[in-house]
Amino acid sequence: MDTPAAPADLAAVKQRQQAAWSSGNYAVVGTTLQIVGETLAEAVDLRWDERVLDVAAGNGNATLAAARRGGRVVSTDYVPSLLELGRARAQAEQLDVVIQEADAEALPFADASFDVVLSTFGVMFTPDHARAADELARVCRPGGRIAMANWTPDGFIGQMFKVLGKHLPPPAGVQPPSRWGTREHLQALFGDRAAAIVATPRTFNFRYRSAAHMIDVFRTWYGPVQKAFQALPADRAADLRADLAALMERMDQGGGAGLVLPSEYLEIVVTRR
Repeated sequence: MDTPAAPADLAAVKQRQQAAWSSGNYAVVGTTLQIVGETLAEAVDLRWDERVLDVAAGNGNATLAAARRGGRVVSTDYVPSLLELGRARAQAEQLDVVIQEADAEALPFADASFDVVLSTFGVMFTPDHARAADELARVCRPGGRIAMANWTPDGFIGQMFKVLGKHLPPPAGVQPPSRWGTREHLQALFGDRAAAIVATPRTFNFRYRSAAHMIDVFRTWYGPVQKAFQALPADRAADLRADLAALMERMDQGGGAGLVLPSEYLEIVVTRR
């Protein structure tokens, strides 16, 4: 008889993930995604004085978008250095934002504390999907909205993580982050707690000089890619670079005048029952 696979050590996975996102400087890539936060704030129809929580906020794209629309925003992440960058951005615009370190799987807030809960490419990377969804639903009041932007499995970032997984397999038993970018998984996660789920496919265009330029930026600043390269010997790192370049060149829409790389994501608005 086959021996059942041991369950994944999600605490250890989270610790490694936190180390990855703390390395490099995600903000170098994250600031290019600001338009996603703005679009999400419009999709959730945010109103002045609503209580807003940005979960796994990174350097604050959705935080800033919500504060610009009059939201009373609490911005959270488990990487303090990214929160400090978000604080500086808010101060530069004279936006009143509360910055608080917090784990998306154990939010330090009372039930039904917020009218709107946001996450752009953040909560989707938690190792325990069900627990993270439980927390988002718990802190959102009945009738409130949970709005997320999540990369899809077939979009560029979903495909990039598949390439990384080919060279450095993820821990057994851990669900791919890109499952958050599918309607079926969202329905399974939120279930009866959702009065409605509206999921709209959208595209963000990464823009770099070339595939080589984008790989260099991600290898230097984007934690998961940086850690993957660091974990591989030189020959296997070269193979990873070649596979990433091939993926980028295959998906490039720049027509030879710089890299324009469409990456699909799912814009989600869940109305809390």
